[in-house]
Amino acid sequence: MDEQLNHAPCGFLTLSEDGFILDSNQTFLKLLNYSQDSLIGQHVNFILTVPARLFSQLYFFPLIKLEHRVEEMYISLETSKGEEIPVLINALLRREKERTVLECILIPMRKRNEYENELLLAKKDTEEALKAKHKAIMELKTTLKKLEFQKQELLELNQQNQKYKIETKKELELARIIQETSLTNPINNDKVQMEVYYNASGELSGDIYGIYQIDPYRYGIILLDVMGHGISSALITMTLHSLFQRLISAGYPVDLVMKELDSHLHKLFNSNEEARHYSTAIYLLIDTERQKVEYVNAGHPPAIWQDPDGTQYELCSSAPPLGTFEGVVFKTNTFTYRKGGRLLLYTDGIDPLISNYLAPLVRKTVSLSLFKLKEEILQCLNHEKNVDYKSDDETFILVDLK
Repeated sequence: MDEQLNHAPCGFLTLSEDGFILDSNQTFLKLLNYSQDSLIGQHVNFILTVPARLFSQLYFFPLIKLEHRVEEMYISLETSKGEEIPVLINALLRREKERTVLECILIPMRKRNEYENELLLAKKDTEEALKAKHKAIMELKTTLKKLEFQKQELLELNQQNQKYKIETKKELELARIIQETSLTNPINNDKVQMEVYYNASGELSGDIYGIYQIDPYRYGIILLDVMGHGISSALITMTLHSLFQRLISAGYPVDLVMKELDSHLHKLFNSNEEARHYSTAIYLLIDTERQKVEYVNAGHPPAIWQDPDGTQYELCSSAPPLGTFEGVVFKTNTFTYRKGGRLLLYTDGIDPLISNYLAPLVRKTVSLSLFKLKEEILQCLNHEKNVDYKSDDETFILVDLK
């Protein structure tokens, strides 16, 4: 390479047809802080940034093979120190006697980019300032005309809002009382012993449960968590409550109870997809005479069953939440148990504690009464709230099978 080209005020690079570096001038070597020996023989990807490598394969090489030249293509190089340098590249495909080479001229653009960015920012700031000035003038004129009217209007709205707030609070309190009144009491006899905890995150809850003694030997326990919180979720829990209370009390099979609840949700929102809600649910039918439990879990957090020796099993979901898909087949799962086993059902407001606290806690406290275990769980729950708390409805049910 002659001396004049070697120290030209732009980078010069010669590549093989497949992209390997054959030669470069000193200007280019100085720009990237490489020596001639460390660069010659390397593929051009060696000096390209990661995005530039992809760009060169998709555009640079295909274009130069097609048109035999590239003009003013923007690309980014990477120095030996990892610094990114934007350049404009002009390239020419030249065929020599025994080979084809790509001769490339590379012009750094760092200063140009800085100037262009400054001009663009100045233009943007000026345009925004003019718009803001015009908008402020127009808003001021409008505001001056409306201030007196709005003042009176706000006073009237405030009076209406206060009245509405008082009435709404009374209605929500009444709704909360009705919702909590519908919750069944735990059953305690010589066959089963139960403890229940229920805590709404607001005035109304999306959690609902039911505990029913169907006959002298069979008990039905259902726990549901309707999507969301507040009035809409609470209304849906009440419609589901009236249905599952009738079905479970009548001794309907487990899968049929779930199927009817699923169909009910689909019918509720058949013509309004925007209002559609779904509900996770788990229903267990306990037969103390046969020492057998039948259950279906529809998208609900897995309940924990613990044998008398402390071995735990998860009653995992085998179906999607109620109200999500049409035509779901709910398959009943069954297991037999030994007396002295313990069961924990919970909603997702309790779920974050399971892996860290509750499952080991239930195993560790196998000898404790349910009441004591309930207190331990609440202590863990309160501790978790103090550390990282996200408000949600909280419900869990503890059952000992004697």
